[in-house]
Amino acid sequence: MLFGGKRIGRILMLMGHSAGIGDLLRGSASWRALKNKFPDAELHLLFLTKDKGAVSERLISRHHLLSSFHVIDKRLRSIKDWRDFFKHFEEVLLKIKPDLIIDFEPHGLKSSFLCLYARVKYRVPSIGVGEIPFRSPFYTLASPPSRSINSPDYTDRFFVVLKALGIERNGIPIELEETPEALEFRKKFRSKFGIPPDKPIIGLNIGCGTPDALWKRPRLDLLRQVVYSLQKQTGSFLVLSGADFERDINEEFLKSYPLQALDLSGKTDILELPGLIRSCSLFISTDSGPYHMSVALRVPTLGIFVKDFPASYHHHPWVSCIILKDEGDIPNLVSEGFRLYKHFSQKEENA
Repeated sequence: MLFGGKRIGRILMLMGHSAGIGDLLRGSASWRALKNKFPDAELHLLFLTKDKGAVSERLISRHHLLSSFHVIDKRLRSIKDWRDFFKHFEEVLLKIKPDLIIDFEPHGLKSSFLCLYARVKYRVPSIGVGEIPFRSPFYTLASPPSRSINSPDYTDRFFVVLKALGIERNGIPIELEETPEALEFRKKFRSKFGIPPDKPIIGLNIGCGTPDALWKRPRLDLLRQVVYSLQKQTGSFLVLSGADFERDINEEFLKSYPLQALDLSGKTDILELPGLIRSCSLFISTDSGPYHMSVALRVPTLGIFVKDFPASYHHHPWVSCIILKDEGDIPNLVSEGFRLYKHFSQKEENA
């Protein structure tokens, strides 16, 4: 595929927003769209971050759509920081030798300066978003400002810059594939923990354990009623996931819980977690990283939220996002969860 008369073999993508798993995975729909447009091109991702070393980096660095993943610290507090910033960027440029740079960030100028640097010194064309005044000249080609930039659906935001290439989202979902570590985990974990091979599994991620996300957790007593009802109806085994620091909330959930359950919080690596999620006939999660992972893996996913902001939900046949505020919401959640579970079971039986 050509751009400006030049064959595109390697594309360097710049991203610089939150280091959260969900926020990074939201970008995968745009990567798929680029692969559809440039099927033979390699995609390389450079992540500009203030939180270098986040757990999400390990997951995204192994994403099947990416040929390489790089991270640069964007905290620039001195002239030395700026020098290092451009030095590390140049190292990435010389290693990848991109034919095109796409800046997915609509605001700020750090990524814009990098694009201008690559264009002036190495004649690498770039595409960006002309969202703020005087930003367009930094790029070879700029897409116009768009309302989608301020859309609660973060996935749509990644497609604003791609409009310059004539690429629309058209419902493309986010995606994720199991790593070899995940496949190995899924192959062994039933026998390791004594779960019968014919026993269906429901996964539960209470999550939201960081201080800024605690408000996203539904009431534990309500959540327990939903999960208990679904587990009883399906005759399944319950497996709880979570980070090590979320073990306390999982233990609290399981106090006097009468059905078969296993707590794996802190016992799965981020590269193994997709294997656990793929083992589930239904995955129940609050608004946290594993929720996005389950959607990306196309596992039947019941997203449980405490606030109604539907524009930010994933809208796909294998996903239902429902509010849980009081006991009146429980029947709807159980009904939707069972519908998703049955749909998955029927597909498995027909496969």
